[in-house]
Amino acid sequence: MRELRAMTLKETGDILKEWGEPSFRAGQVYEWVHRKKAVSFDAMTNLSIQLRGKLKEEFYLTPLRKVTVQISKLDDTHKYLFELPDGNRIESVMMRYHHGNSVCISSQVGCRMGCRFCASTIDGLVRNLTAGEMLDQIYRIEEDIGERVSNIVVMGSGEPMDNYENLIRFIHMVSDENGLNISQRNITVSTCGIVPNMIRLSEEGLQITLALSLHAPNDKIRKELMPVANSYTIEEILSACSTYFTKTGRRVTFEYSLVSGVNDSRENAEELSHLLKHMHGLVNLIPVNPVEERNFRESAPGAVGIFRDCLEKNGINVTIRRELGRDIDGACGQLRRHYKES
Repeated sequence: MRELRAMTLKETGDILKEWGEPSFRAGQVYEWVHRKKAVSFDAMTNLSIQLRGKLKEEFYLTPLRKVTVQISKLDDTHKYLFELPDGNRIESVMMRYHHGNSVCISSQVGCRMGCRFCASTIDGLVRNLTAGEMLDQIYRIEEDIGERVSNIVVMGSGEPMDNYENLIRFIHMVSDENGLNISQRNITVSTCGIVPNMIRLSEEGLQITLALSLHAPNDKIRKELMPVANSYTIEEILSACSTYFTKTGRRVTFEYSLVSGVNDSRENAEELSHLLKHMHGLVNLIPVNPVEERNFRESAPGAVGIFRDCLEKNGINVTIRRELGRDIDGACGQLRRHYKES
C-alpha cells in the first residue's frame, strides 16, 4: 500500500482521474490530508462512501502516535517522542520565538554519520523517513498546541542529505499553497557536509536556508568530531557552500558547536575567521548539549564570549544560539534513547 500523505496534489489527481473521479476530488482529498490533518479516511465526509472505501484499499493514512511530550518550565519548548506505524520512534521539537512557532523535525530514524557529540547517531541508522512522516511531525504538533507553525528546521535526528529524495519532496509539499503553505525562506535544512547532494540542492531552484554543521576550523579537529570529514575536506565543503550561495542568493549558516578544550580557543576563533572571511555567511555558535554517552562538555560562558568577540572583530557575522529546553532532553536523540533504555 502507498502512503497518501506523501503524494503531491498532482499525483493524487492523476490517480483519481484514472478512477474516473472529477478533477475537483483531488483538491478535496488533499485538503483533508494536508490542511484538515485527517487521521482516517472516514473523516473525509464530503467524499462518497465508495471513494473512501477505495482509498482505504489502495492507501494508508496512519498518523504518528504521540508517545510523550516534555515541556520546558523555562521557555515552554516542547520535546515530542513520536511512534511511527512500524514501531520505530523519532523526536521533534517545538520552540516559541517572537516571530512565531518553529518546529525542528527528524529526517531519519537514527543516523549513520557518527558525529561524536550527537546522541542520534549512537545506535546508527535504522531507516529513512518518508516525506509524509516528515510532514506529519508538523501536523501532529500543530494539532497538539492548537497553533500554526511558521518556521521549520530539518535539524533533528538524521542527516537530511542522506535522505535526499524524500527531503526534496517534503520541501515542495510543505511549501505548497494547497497545503501548509510555509514559505521556503522559513525553512532551514542542516547538513554535516555531503558535498554531492549539496551541489544537487543548489540546482533545485529552492529558496531555503542551508545550514552547514561545520564545528571545526580545520580538517584535523573536524575529523576528531565528525567522521564525514574523512570523505570531504573543509575546502570541498566550503566550495559547495559557495556554489549554493551563487546559485540561490541565499547565504549559508555555519553551525559551530563549542566543545570545551576541543574547538573553542582564541586560536580556533582566529582560524575560523580566516576560513570564512569571504563566505558571505553567518556563524551560529552553539554551546554543545552534554550527552551522557560522550565525553564532551560545553564551553564556559566566558570562552563563548571571547570566541564571538574574536569573530566579530574579524568581520564575521555571528550569533549565539538561544539555549532552549535545557531542563528537558534537549539534544538530538536524547529522549528517544532514554525511552529505549527504560
